[in-house]
Order: sequence, then structure tokens, then C-alpha cells
Amino acid sequence: MNEYKKTLIELLKENDVIKFGDFTLSSGKKSDYYVDMKKAITLPEILSCVAHLITLDIEGSDVTKVAGPALGAVPIATATSLISKKPMLMIRKQKKSYGTSKQIEGELVEGDRVVIVEDVTTTGGSLLKAIDVIEDNGGKITKAFVIVDREEGAKDKFEEKNIEFKPLLTISEFRSYL
Repeated sequence: MNEYKKTLIELLKENDVIKFGDFTLSSGKKSDYYVDMKKAITLPEILSCVAHLITLDIEGSDVTKVAGPALGAVPIATATSLISKKPMLMIRKQKKSYGTSKQIEGELVEGDRVVIVEDVTTTGGSLLKAIDVIEDNGGKITKAFVIVDREEGAKDKFEEKNIEFKPLLTISEFRSYL
């Protein structure tokens, strides 16, 4: 385990980002833990650590852009863009109904090789929708990074689409670290 990953685990623990107890998730499903990633992605130490982990992985590759779906992934994409020196893209949940009517902010050029980032995944559904937007507009997703994978099916869905899925941390790893 590299130093950035150890630091990430410690920061998530210290900042009480992953809480254990009885929770009802947005899906209505019950869970014995909750991942408060919105709290995490507002902290510069965590963003810096995440951006360094992703940058270490993509350094020397042919990646041209870093993308993040609104809202949670935008700070992650921004931090990674700053560290990696790769331009970023922001993907809206839906096209603007005014102005330029864009769904992607930033310049996506046909053939761009893009990594996409997200704060937390369960089944991966919302991230896959953002990937479709990139691909429908000429980009090629090379990897999908997520800070925490809840391990509830996302990995399998990404394998089905032949996209490399790279959780920085799984909930199992976090539990075993505790």
C-alpha cells in the first residue's frame, strides 16, 4: 500500500467520512454504514491525496482529459487537473436548457482519451450515464476512478463495458484497516 493510500484511509477515518450504524440510503435501502463523501471532497488534504493517487496512475499515459460528473466529482476532477496538468471536463446531469445547451463544460475533442472520476459508487449507474455522455460526444473513457467503492455491483458493470474500474479504496479495505 503506497503512502498516499495510507494517508487517504487515515484522513477518511480522522474526518469521520465513513460512519458505521443504521442508515437509510437515498435509494431507500438500509445500510450499516454511510459514506459522507460530500464532507470529504470539501477538505483540501483529502482532495490533494486523491488527486495525487490518480495522477500517479495516469502519469506517462495517453490520457488527455479528466472528467467529473456534477456535483460530487467536480472538486475531484479540479484537484486532479491541477496536479496532473490535464484539462478537465464537467458533465452536467442534463443539457442546459439555455445558452449553448451544453451537457459537457470544457473542451472535448473527438478522440480525446478521458479518465472519469467520482466520489463514491454503489452500482455505478450514475457514473455510467456520465461515461455515455463523454462517449456520445467523441471521447474515449480509458479508466474510471472512484474514491470509495461500496462494492455493490459497480465493478461488474464496468467490466461489462470494458472500462477499467479503479477504486482508490473499497469498503472492505476500509473495514479491514479499522
